[in-house]
Amino acid sequence: MLQGNLSRVTEFILAGLTDKPELQLPLFLLFLGIYVVTVVGNLGMIILILLSSNLHTTMYFFLSSLSFVDLCQSTVIIPQMLVNFVAVKNTISYTECMAQLYLFLIFAIAECHMLAAMAYDRYVAICNPLLYNVAMSYQVCSWMIFGVYCMALMGATTHRVCMLRVHFCKANVINHYFCDLYPLLELPCSDTFINEVVVLCFSVFNIFIPTLIILSSYIFIIASILRIKSTEGRSKAFSTCSSHISAVAIFFGSLAFMYLQPSSVSSMDQGKVSSVFYTIVVPMLNPLIYSLRNKDVKVAVNKFLERTFSL
Repeated sequence: MLQGNLSRVTEFILAGLTDKPELQLPLFLLFLGIYVVTVVGNLGMIILILLSSNLHTTMYFFLSSLSFVDLCQSTVIIPQMLVNFVAVKNTISYTECMAQLYLFLIFAIAECHMLAAMAYDRYVAICNPLLYNVAMSYQVCSWMIFGVYCMALMGATTHRVCMLRVHFCKANVINHYFCDLYPLLELPCSDTFINEVVVLCFSVFNIFIPTLIILSSYIFIIASILRIKSTEGRSKAFSTCSSHISAVAIFFGSLAFMYLQPSSVSSMDQGKVSSVFYTIVVPMLNPLIYSLRNKDVKVAVNKFLERTFSL
């Protein structure tokens, strides 16, 4: 009855990355530059894979899907962040905040499972090359990507439904630069124990399970590579996998720091730093990592530029 008499929060105030006014403009320019690089890199990767016949393989099918996820995740977070750097009051309505949270969760969870699917793809390619075209056909890959988005929608929807049971009464300052789960769960005037248990359980599933798949895949991959007698063959195999390992290490490391501990233990100021990595830095780095360390992509870029400038 008491909760029913309390006024509901209709908008939140985002604390942002810093409260120092002299840093707002430099940070605005920095993250604007990062967003431009992210959009150009990921959109360019998608277009390049679409137009280059030599990249029409299942490996690049997954890579184009990862680029789409990174592009969407950055677009959910960074534009609002840029507005807050120049706005007098960093407010976001309750509806917009819940929409941002829901979309962010969809793409964050999708990235976790997409990276696991890519690791499995590399495992089949290196450990069972003769069965690769059958085991990783376009139909199989399509179903895997469909499964990734199903898990993402299921996880995000569960969190969103759990958010409906909590009441925001007076506190409305989110100590973060976007509407994330743990910062939001610091504010309600109702009990959040169930929400925190759900967050921890889903975080274990969406981080631990993909990490286990990735580690298992690469244990078998490394064992298979070490059996290759040719030095050139080992070098090529390691080169193919190293870019994926780099992307996985940065993403899962920062994500685990934020979500695999109770909100009472984690520091939101430290959480902001780790969040910058998996929401902003990783989506920018992924196309750079995969293009700079991949000969097929370099060849496709050169051919694309030659065709473009020869017209």
